[in-house]
Amino acid sequence: MTILDGKKVSNDIKEEIAVDVQKMIANGEKVPHLAAVLVGTDGASMTYVNAKVKACEKIGFNSTLIDLPEETTEAVLLQKIHELNTNNDIDGFIVQLPLPKHIDEQKVLMAIDPDKDVDGFHPTNVGRMALDLPTFLPATPFGIMELLERYNVETSGKNVVVMGRSHIVGRPMSILMSQKRKAGDATVTVVHSRTKNLADITRSADIIVAAIGISEYLTGDMVKDGVVVIDVGITRVPDETKKAGYRLAGDVDFASVSPKASYITPVPGGVGPMTIAMLLKNTLLARERHG
Repeated sequence: MTILDGKKVSNDIKEEIAVDVQKMIANGEKVPHLAAVLVGTDGASMTYVNAKVKACEKIGFNSTLIDLPEETTEAVLLQKIHELNTNNDIDGFIVQLPLPKHIDEQKVLMAIDPDKDVDGFHPTNVGRMALDLPTFLPATPFGIMELLERYNVETSGKNVVVMGRSHIVGRPMSILMSQKRKAGDATVTVVHSRTKNLADITRSADIIVAAIGISEYLTGDMVKDGVVVIDVGITRVPDETKKAGYRLAGDVDFASVSPKASYITPVPGGVGPMTIAMLLKNTLLARERHG
């Protein structure tokens, strides 16, 4: 069993990007600039955004954090997005989700200039991805594809089961895995919480991407020997033995699944670090596109 070490691979990618940034500086070119918009004080969102800002500093990107209070109106947020769209110094930006309940997420995502949408969530970019045209791929699926590629996991002709149908992970993952690409060419089935006989389907899978959002849902009796398992979930599970009073768990019950797996991602340290690395890769791409 091989651990798919997202932390190591993401560090490799960051080092590769840092070399590109050094070349830009040496040539007197503008370095990439990523902005992040955070509305409110959601703990997980603050952690993610801070990690993104730190990663930018580490590789030599410029970064801007726009921290808005919870009560920020939709109109004020849309105005802020307009400012970022028209600011030539900003190559790409993200609006951290989830947003407070009084703000229409769809309206906000639609307002982002597709050429600066380094999260890859705008319908224009989703459409380009579906048609296999050059675009910004959503960072988490992009990171999973990169992880499979760098570990030379065979995907061509394999039976892939994607657990979850979200627009952020499940849906794009199913599209990318079925396309003609290095980590692709697979036969893909999408399952979700309403799927009947779900365990029968997962037992036939060569590769499982678990993004169903239920802690430790996928157990050892639901997989076959030699399966490749990608765990996208991350949840705080109460644990009295830990100093913090909790431990981090994924959508996969690692203890029962890992003995049967040929490859598996850990939680934490698997998909999470890859997401940030690919966001940086998209920002570099945006900078190159803007000339």
